Amino acid sequence: MVSAPAGAVEGRADGPVHAYKDLPYAAPPVGAGRWKPPGPPPRWTGVRKAIDFGPACLQPTLPPGALYGDSPPRMSEDCLTLNVWTPSEAGKAPVLVWLHGGAMVTGSGGDPVYDGARLAREGVVVVTVNYRLGVLGWLAHPELSAESPDGVSGNYGLMDQVAALRWVRDNIAAFGGDPENVTIAGQSSGALNVVYLMASPTARGLFQRAIAQSGYLVAAPELKTPRYGLPSAEAFGAGLATKLHAPSIAALRGWDGKTLVNAAAMAGFAPFGVVDGKVLPRQPIEVFDRGEEAPVPVLAGFDSGEIRSLPFLAPKVPASAEAYQAAVHERYGDLADAFLKLYPATNLRESVLAATRDGLYGWTAEHLAARQTAIGKSAFLYLFDHGYPAADQAGLHAFHGAELPFMFGTIARLPSAWPHPPATPQEQALSDAMVAYWTSFARTGVPTAPGAPKWPAYGASGAAMLFQAGPEAFSGLFPGMYALHEATVCRRRQANLPWGWNVGLAAPPTQKSAGCP
Repeated sequence: MVSAPAGAVEGRADGPVHAYKDLPYAAPPVGAGRWKPPGPPPRWTGVRKAIDFGPACLQPTLPPGALYGDSPPRMSEDCLTLNVWTPSEAGKAPVLVWLHGGAMVTGSGGDPVYDGARLAREGVVVVTVNYRLGVLGWLAHPELSAESPDGVSGNYGLMDQVAALRWVRDNIAAFGGDPENVTIAGQSSGALNVVYLMASPTARGLFQRAIAQSGYLVAAPELKTPRYGLPSAEAFGAGLATKLHAPSIAALRGWDGKTLVNAAAMAGFAPFGVVDGKVLPRQPIEVFDRGEEAPVPVLAGFDSGEIRSLPFLAPKVPASAEAYQAAVHERYGDLADAFLKLYPATNLRESVLAATRDGLYGWTAEHLAARQTAIGKSAFLYLFDHGYPAADQAGLHAFHGAELPFMFGTIARLPSAWPHPPATPQEQALSDAMVAYWTSFARTGVPTAPGAPKWPAYGASGAAMLFQAGPEAFSGLFPGMYALHEATVCRRRQANLPWGWNVGLAAPPTQKSAGCP
C-alpha cells in the first residue's frame, strides 16, 4: 500500500515491480465540465484499489484487425487517470511520464505495448496518462472562449497533461519517484504533445528531460486568426457545430459523448493544439526559433519506414519518372536538384515514401536536436531501421511505432495484427539495449547501455544512433536531408503556406525567400 497526498492506494506486485492503475489526477470532465480546464483531483477515503486500468477516453471504434491494436475494452468521458509502475525498493528514482500516440483521436495509457514493468525493473518509475481526445480534448469555439476567464478555448487535452504532471510533482515521491527528475516522453501525437509541453509556459519546471519519438512539428491553428493555410481554431470549431446542426455549445454539451466523438470524426474534425497566447503562446516552431522552449536535454528520432503503415500521408506515385522529375522541378525550383539527389526517380515508390517520412518526421527529429544543441542543451538523435521477417514480409520494415515494443521491452505483448518479432536472443538483445538507453537518459540525461556503443550527442557533427540488427553510432543522418527540409519549411513559412507531409508531388510551389537558405 502507498499513502500519497492524493490518498491511500493498493496496487499489485509483479516480482520486483509494483503497479498502481486508474489513479485520478483531475476531476471528471463531464456535464458542465465538458470543455473546461481540468479541475482538482478528487480525494478518496479509505484505501483505493488500484488493480485494473480505468476506461480510456472516448474515441471512435477501430476496425477489427487494426495494425495498432483493437479499441480499448472500456471507454468513458470520465477518464482522466494515470497508471504507475515502480520498483519495489524505489527511492528518489527517475520518473518517465509517457504520453500515448493515436493522432490525438485514439489510444490510452493502458495499451499493453506501454506496460511499464520492464522499464521499472531498470529502476525507473513509469507513469502512463489518459488525456481527452478528439473533439472533447481540442475543440475551440467562440462561445467557449467567451466562457473562459482568459478568453481562450481548445487545448483541453494539453491542459490535462499539465495537470497530470502536477499530480506527479505532488504525489510521485510516495511511489518512490523523484519529482525533480521527470522525463516526458511520447510517440507520434504523443511526441507532438511533448513538443507542445516544451513550448508551453504552463508546463515549465514540471519536467527535466524530453523524449520525442516520430514527432511532427507542423503548424498549429491559431485561436482567432487564419495562418499557414489553416482556418482559425474558433472558425473551425464553429464550422463543426454547423455541420452537426448544433446551435450552441449548450446543445453540444447535451449530446451523448460517444455519439459526439463519432459524429465529429465523421465530419472531419482534426485535433491539434491551439495557439491561444496562454497555453501555447505562439507557434511551437517560433518558440524554438526564439530559444524560448524548455531548456532540457532531448532524445529524438524516427523510423526508416514511417510511411509504410501510413500510406494515406503520401501523395500518389506518379505514372513515370519524367512526370515525377517535372513535378519536383515545378514545385521546388532551385532546390529540385537537391530533392532529386535524396529522392531519385529510379524507384518512385520508395522515393515518395522517403520524402514524406523526412518532411514530416525526419526533419522534426533533427530540428529538435539542432535547436536544443543551439541553446546549450544536450540532444541525442536516432534512426530505427530494424527489420525482422514478419514485418519485412508484410512490407512494413521499421514502420511507424515499430520501435515501441523494443524500447518498452514488450516485444512479447503485441496486438494480434502487429508483425511479431521472432523470439530470438538477437531481438531480445536489441530490446535490452534500447531499454537501457532510454532509462539511463531518464536517469541522467545521457543514454548509455552496458556492452553497447556510446551514443554521441548530436553536437556540431550531427551524430546519431542507428538501430538495425543492433545499435551503431554514426554521423550525418541522410546527408542533405535536414538542410533541404529546413530550407523548404523556412520558405513555406515566409509564404504563409503549410509544411510537413505535403512534400514532393504534394508540395505547393514556393520560391526562394529572403532569410531562407
